[in-house]
Amino acid sequence: MKDWSIEGEELANCNCNFGCPCQFGVLPTDGTCEAAVVYRIDKGHYGDTKLDGLMTAGVYKWPSAIHEGNGHMQLIIDPKADDDQRSALEAIMTGADTEEMATMWFVFSAMCPNKHETLYAPISLNMDLDDRIGTGAVEGIFEINAEPIPNIVSGEPHRVGIALPHGFEFGFAEMAKGRTKTTGGELELLKNTGTHAHFASLHLTGKGRVAA
Repeated sequence: MKDWSIEGEELANCNCNFGCPCQFGVLPTDGTCEAAVVYRIDKGHYGDTKLDGLMTAGVYKWPSAIHEGNGHMQLIIDPKADDDQRSALEAIMTGADTEEMATMWFVFSAMCPNKHETLYAPISLNMDLDDRIGTGAVEGIFEINAEPIPNIVSGEPHRVGIALPHGFEFGFAEMAKGRTKTTGGELELLKNTGTHAHFASLHLTGKGRVAA
């Protein structure tokens, strides 16, 4: 396998209840899984190809739980990436040069036999982890907005996180309330309003997540 590594940040929103049932090994809230994710690569490489400073994103839909497969996925890559960088990012995000089940990208790709054409569009990500406020946008395709989960009684911001010591995506993530509006691309998300969102730092290689 070609050696690769990515360090960066992600903002994700899915259609399930706060916390995301997948993280606890139970079925989706309403039986389906629909998600949008934006990734910022602060430091990375794929072989000799540098990936520092690039952005990627993905839209995913499954008719049931992720592990039951038959999903659809569409990747979006920063148009600033050159041909080698585009090939590298697409390889990583489709599970190439990755040990079986070692990253979420491997799993997502394996569970999505319906892969739509990769798009190239400007991507932005703004996050405030302490306040759990963020926006991730892909021009002409989708926008994620996240805010703190409100306390059920007072409405004040409720802070909660998930620790996954053996997670294949993150070791810890800040939970939030999110919504996604899709405006283009092949996959439309219709359920992602007032649902689970998370902020997480990533450090992944072809062998899996690197513990902090």
